[in-house]
Amino acid sequence: MRQLLNTLYVTTRRAYLHLDHDTVRMEVDDETKAQIPLHHLGAIVAFGDVLVSPALLGRCADDGRAVVFMTHTGRFRARMVGPQTGNVLLRKAQHRQAEEADAAREIARAVVAGKVKNTRRLVVRAARRADQASATEALNDAKQRLARSLSALEDETTLDGIRGHEGTAATVYFEVFSHLVRQQADAFSFTERTRRPPRDRLNAVLSFLYTLLCNDCAAAAEGVGLDPQVGFLHAARPGRPSLGLDLMEEFRAPLADRLALTLVNRRQLTPGDFRERDGGAVLLNDDGRETVLVAYQERKKDTVTHPVLDQEMEVGLLPHAQARLLARHLRGDLDRYVPYLVR
Repeated sequence: MRQLLNTLYVTTRRAYLHLDHDTVRMEVDDETKAQIPLHHLGAIVAFGDVLVSPALLGRCADDGRAVVFMTHTGRFRARMVGPQTGNVLLRKAQHRQAEEADAAREIARAVVAGKVKNTRRLVVRAARRADQASATEALNDAKQRLARSLSALEDETTLDGIRGHEGTAATVYFEVFSHLVRQQADAFSFTERTRRPPRDRLNAVLSFLYTLLCNDCAAAAEGVGLDPQVGFLHAARPGRPSLGLDLMEEFRAPLADRLALTLVNRRQLTPGDFRERDGGAVLLNDDGRETVLVAYQERKKDTVTHPVLDQEMEVGLLPHAQARLLARHLRGDLDRYVPYLVR
């Protein structure tokens, strides 16, 4: 299991990152603001107007350290990595099984089952804690509908049908998502999942966290020698990390959604951490992004016991563990892919 290294998130406008021996030096207006040893970093993520020197890019490529560029608002732009690593036979097996209907369907089924089970667990916990009868009723109804989606998923025979069940389950979940907000309910009202752009504050937090999580999952896939562009649930599209999106599905509820709710319910995020744009878009401001990034990094340091591997590991290593399990399945070492399930 690889060591969990830190991700350097740079949000300061006009920051310049360059290589200084074995450290990253960050300067703003010719003034040094930070120096970070390279061996502490697993990736660098730059938001907005951030410059990275060619020497630093080259060193990161040589070391296998990804450099990711985002817009200032947190939308993915590009990801730079060095030469591809890993066994070419593994990638050939991945590409072959992605094209085989039966193999792709079973992996997609496992991914969706993991997502729905983890989502349902979050709903069940919320139903136990609800203090209003209407919320309890709505959450219990969603719990039953999600259970029915799982049953229907087991009997589905087509990949498109599996995608349909995933969409139905997501709709059920987000219909009751507002009942999971226990504090600042008026300021963080939620009626539906919106993106590109998000239309309310909670959607803005979810979109930002999903972007961070997808990047981590794509990196995990690449780290074990898989092709992050070739998935099983998500169709291949130019520039789309389909396998990264596949791997993140089972982590949406336990990692991203729970963190977003925690930040709101503990008042670590408030309305002052957001800004609105013309056209109705709602985005995190600089302070809000910093709060989310720090909380995300801290969450990745928490430890859990992996239910399949029966090993204690940091949360940030879970995508790497799942990518490794998927690789073992594709090589024929495991009969099936087993998604990560919250205990």
